[in-house]
Amino acid sequence: MAMTALPEITDTSALYLSVQQFYARHMHLLDSGRAREWADTFAPDGTFTAPGLDAPVRGREALATAVEQTHARLAASGETHRHWHGMVWATPAADGTAHVKCYGMVIAVTADGTPRLHRHCLCEDVLVPAPAEPEGWLVQSRHVTPDAAPAGH
Repeated sequence: MAMTALPEITDTSALYLSVQQFYARHMHLLDSGRAREWADTFAPDGTFTAPGLDAPVRGREALATAVEQTHARLAASGETHRHWHGMVWATPAADGTAHVKCYGMVIAVTADGTPRLHRHCLCEDVLVPAPAEPEGWLVQSRHVTPDAAPAGH
């Protein structure tokens, strides 16, 4: 039996670690209601597309306003949302950006601490390098889609 050559392995561990650290801060800001700081983790013209939105949310001001409204609505209902990104796959691009695919879960937590899965989705981000930022990245675009089984399954 002939041995086939293994593909060249490119070490992306530093990229992966920096993206994970970025997401940790990014999601903590979101979940704690720090909408303006969370919006600042997007590029000034960054976009967010998700189910239920009529059009992409574009720009930091619009992103912050949307999060402030959602956080107020959740607080009034006695519920908190916790965002969890897992199975993060970060791929470097030639232009210095990082293309990231991951699974996203939103866990709703009631006032008594009872959790339930609110949403499971696929998240695709394009991150742009931002050396002046704490974790070195900004979201240029985020595209969120429901994680549904393929038709026929």
